[in-house]
This record gives sequence, C-alpha cells and structure tokens, in this order.
Amino acid sequence: MNLIIVGLSHKTAPVDIRERLSFPAQTIGEPLNRLCASYEINEGVIISTCNRVEVFAVTRDIEKGLWQVKKFLSDYHNIPLEGLDEHLYTYTSEDAVKHLFRVCSGLDSMVIGEPQILGQVKDAYGYALQHKTAGVIMNKLFHKAFSVAKRIRTETKIGSSAVSISYAAVELAKKIFGTLEGKIAMLIGAGEMAELAARHLLSNGVQEILVANRTYERAIEMAKGFNGTPIMFREFSHHLKKVDIVIASTAAPKFIIHPEQIQEVIKERKNRSMFFIDISVPRNIDPLINNIDNIYLYNVDDLQNVIEANLKERVKEAKEAEAIIGEEIEKFYRWVKSLDVVPTIVALKKKLEDIRKGEVEKALSGMNGLQEKDIQTIDAMTKAIINKVVHAPVTHLKTEANKVEGDFYIDAARRLFDLDTEEGGGAKKAEEG
Repeated sequence: MNLIIVGLSHKTAPVDIRERLSFPAQTIGEPLNRLCASYEINEGVIISTCNRVEVFAVTRDIEKGLWQVKKFLSDYHNIPLEGLDEHLYTYTSEDAVKHLFRVCSGLDSMVIGEPQILGQVKDAYGYALQHKTAGVIMNKLFHKAFSVAKRIRTETKIGSSAVSISYAAVELAKKIFGTLEGKIAMLIGAGEMAELAARHLLSNGVQEILVANRTYERAIEMAKGFNGTPIMFREFSHHLKKVDIVIASTAAPKFIIHPEQIQEVIKERKNRSMFFIDISVPRNIDPLINNIDNIYLYNVDDLQNVIEANLKERVKEAKEAEAIIGEEIEKFYRWVKSLDVVPTIVALKKKLEDIRKGEVEKALSGMNGLQEKDIQTIDAMTKAIINKVVHAPVTHLKTEANKVEGDFYIDAARRLFDLDTEEGGGAKKAEEG
C-alpha cells in the first residue's frame, strides 16, 4: 500500500480557487465516501481549511492513485482538471509523511508555528473515522503526526513567541505586570483586532473587560461575547482610574487620550502602572504620555518590531523541528514497511511448511513398521531443515525492508517463491484481513 497526497494551499492557489475546492465540514461524509467507493482509493482523509485543501489517500498504485484523486477533485467540484492542475501539488511515500508532520507542526502555515492547524487536522481525521474511510495506515499516520506535533511543541520554542498584533500586545502586558491575574482591561473601539486581544487577555487571567464604542449597541454586542461590561464612549475617561490595561482601536482622526488626562489618572491610582496599546492608524493616544512615570505605551510599529523579532526566532526553532520530523519519518516508515514484509514472511514460512508436511506424509506412507519416536525424529529433522533454509531469506527481508529498495526485495521474494498464486497468496490475504 502507498500513501499519496494531492492538494493546494495559500502557497499555490489564490483564495478564489481555494474557495471553489473547499469541503464544508457539515457535508464531508459524502465526498469521503465517494472518494473511497468510486476512485479505487483504499483509505482517505480530506483536510479543508481557508488556507489549504488536501486529500490524503492510500492506494496500491501511486501513479494511478494520484490521477484518481485529481479526477475526484475535478469531478466533485465540477472544475476542469486543466485549469486546476497548475495549482495542485502531490506528495508520495516518505515525502507525504513529512508533509503531514510539517502541516501538523505549523511549519507549512502562513505564520510559522501557528497552533490552529493541528486542531483542524484532528477534526478532519475525526470525520474520516466517523465515516469509516480511515483504516490501519491512516490511523497510525495521523496519530504519529499528532505525537510529532506535540513533541515539537515540547522540545522547541516554535510556538512560544507572539506573532500576531493582539497576541504580542498581551505578551508585552505580561512582561510589565508579571501576571495578568485580577487585572482590569478596557477596549476603546470594538474592532476585530481589539476583540482578539480581549480573548487573549481573558485566557491569561484578566478579571474584567470594559468595552467602549461610539455605537453603544456594538459595545453591548462585543461585551456579551466574553461577559464584559459595555460603557458609553463619552464616559470612558471616567473609568480609566480603575483600569490597568487600555487597548485603543478607533477610527478617530486625532488623539482621544492626552498626557494631562493620564497625569490625573495616575495620581488617583497612587502611581500603580498602566499599560496602553494604541493599534489605531491614525493613532488615538498622544505618545507624550510615555513620559509619565509608570505609564507604558506601545503602538502598531512597536508591536510589529516585536513580531518580526519573534518570527526570526521561530525560523531558528523550525530548523530543530525539521530535524525531529526527520527522525520520526524514519520510525514511521519502518512500521509501514513491516506491513508488507510481515505477510510475505508468514506466507513464505507457510508455503515451505505445507511442502514439508506433504513430502513427509508421502514418504511415511511408503514406510512400514516405523515406531512413533522414529516418526517424531523425521518430523523434527525436516522442520530443522526448513528453519535453516528459511533463516537467511527471512533475515535479509527484515533488514532490507527498512531501506529505500525494500519493496524490490519483498517483490523478488514473492516472485521467487511464487507466493502470489492462489495457493501461496492465501496467507497474505488472511494476514491483511
């Protein structure tokens, strides 16, 4: 059996092509079943996200399998293969395993090391299990991929540094306060980036989030999402004295927070530190507030510098992750090769044993007067001969199966000993079943 992948991603296809090839989760069962029932594919998993669509398949014939999966994508989405093929990439065997390991570990993502893809791959595998299109090989492959991703997260720092504006802001806040437990934050403006920052803040222990927006209904709507408190925009300054973290992201054309205003607030707070993040363009907060003791202000450019430094660090960590993947591919493929070599060895031993038994019975039928111990001696002697004869080929098969040319040795053994005839192939069929 051979593992193949046919897919496209943000690296090879524009969003309009990716959209046309997507598979909605709620209807994924139908294409999974069609893939395995109508296209000569033994096992199949479909990963479909906003950045990639990939079909993982197990097939007997690599070239035929690749063609069948491409045809499936073309047929299912009613897109001519000529217009689709230029965007598709393919991986086979060890390269396919490596690709999945890299995807699960975030090494093939738009942002190196991002963790969301692992959950998406787990979901895709879960759908294949649910619809019974994942078998022995896919089960082993995906579980190994998940453990590799976990090992990389544990042994490297590829996911430890912030690479988004909202996450970088929260990481800076943690450095300033040490811990965010019990802190109070305020969002001024209810945009998507502010909402993401709020969710990061909550997951890091922030006690309460106030939401101010020019449209009060929008403030109410956002605050509901994380059990926050909506406040009128015109009244946000009255609440500053109890707030530790302020994230500003409005469309105001001028400063809405000024030094003299913060000077009064910090006095009321008895000089307890405040952290301001201005992710607005144009800026909402006068940069002169940075001159006030215990006030820390960062803007978009500051955060971007942090992100760029962190991305460089992730690239360094990615090299270590690639080394781990190399080790794990070798382990996995030793197991894959065993799927072919074990039934071959079983079939070989069974065939030789059947021959031995037949010849012993034939010989004994022409011998009269043999005692039971003589029969046992003959039986033991012929078994010993067979074991000695089979020892060398079995040893070599086990050794060579783990090498690149392992398939050649397995195929040669099956041909030399005629193991694929109806008589000799029965053991293999039984083993695979």
